[in-house]
Amino acid sequence: MALTGKTALVTGATGGIGEAFARAFAAEGCNIVFNGLGEPGAIEKLRADIGGRGGIEVMYHPADVGKPAEIEAMIAAALKRFGAIDILVNNAVTRHYAPVEAFPTDKWDRALAVNLSAAFHTIRLALPAMKARNWGRIINMASIHATKVVRDRIDYMTTKAAIVGLTRAVALECAETGVTCNAISPGWVLTPHAEGQIARQMAATGKSREEAIRELVDVRQPSRRPIMPAEVAALGVFLCGDAAANISGAALPIDGAWAPS
Repeated sequence: MALTGKTALVTGATGGIGEAFARAFAAEGCNIVFNGLGEPGAIEKLRADIGGRGGIEVMYHPADVGKPAEIEAMIAAALKRFGAIDILVNNAVTRHYAPVEAFPTDKWDRALAVNLSAAFHTIRLALPAMKARNWGRIINMASIHATKVVRDRIDYMTTKAAIVGLTRAVALECAETGVTCNAISPGWVLTPHAEGQIARQMAATGKSREEAIRELVDVRQPSRRPIMPAEVAALGVFLCGDAAANISGAALPIDGAWAPS
């Protein structure tokens, strides 16, 4: 794979899967544009750490991807600095837990903006430069919950299902170009969000961290082991290589056989 010198933009990249994507593409020699929430000092440390291998540029942008004007500013800044966004990873996400009749309307609107509309805006703004170069890779983060439904997560399930539809629509429109668009649908990944679940399980049962993880995974993934963020990012790197040039419009599971179960 020849990704050296290309530019990857990753949203929601100050931790978890997004950070893993940023690190993985940096390791392939890509310049990195990332955004996400966090303390300025921690973000600067992360920026310096990702760029520590040398030979690449790493740029942070504080865009709130729930706001189209801020997305436009982020894309414009990236294009000004690098000329194009070759790889786009739409990873930013928000979620709220409540039954539909009690779901706050502001939380619903926020989820649509961050989880779905942000991907539409980044794609529409990055795509012209990709098409001009006749090369681009778009990766949208979906989820096992695009198809496997659970209670009290109406925002997350709706937006992740819609992300798959968005992915397929963009892939079809780009089918005769050198641009591909795919979704990745992870199962239970060991992210900062999962750490909250682990802590609650430990508090409720008095069990060790390892035992809590085992209990959380066992009821979900037949593999009986969590997915690591780096594994998700590695799949993304593969999708950007020459071997994946004809993979487009797919929603690829990485879920320890959860989806078929």
